[in-house]
Amino acid sequence: MKKRVLFVCAGNSARSIIAEALLRYYSGYFFEVESAGTSPEPVDVRAIRALKRLGIPIKGLHSKSMDEVSDQYFDLVITLCDKSHKEYVPSPGHGKVIAWDFEDPAERRCFRPFYTTVRELSTRIKLLTLVLTKVAKAA
Repeated sequence: MKKRVLFVCAGNSARSIIAEALLRYYSGYFFEVESAGTSPEPVDVRAIRALKRLGIPIKGLHSKSMDEVSDQYFDLVITLCDKSHKEYVPSPGHGKVIAWDFEDPAERRCFRPFYTTVRELSTRIKLLTLVLTKVAKAA
């Protein structure tokens, strides 16, 4: 049975959408992945462009509110910014919560902020995948 993972950020417009796409791409065989926002906004097209640039599939990605996932079970919830970590209210059936803090790419001061965010989340998610799949294989 696949483990269920939920990524949460404030807007569900970039960081959590990117994380959802990356985990599906790297380990969709082991995980069912969703994302949601505490104050959802439309998906930022720059996040989609950055994913496409690296060949990450974007099919099915769309912004969702926490209300849309609150009645679902998740083994792991990962908040991606301090704001969402403070605002996230665990629902019954939401398992372990991990807090990561990634800067909003729309506010980053670097050459290619969305591409940089994809690369940083990619590195973190690859490590997470390595750990979680070893645990899943051992079970």
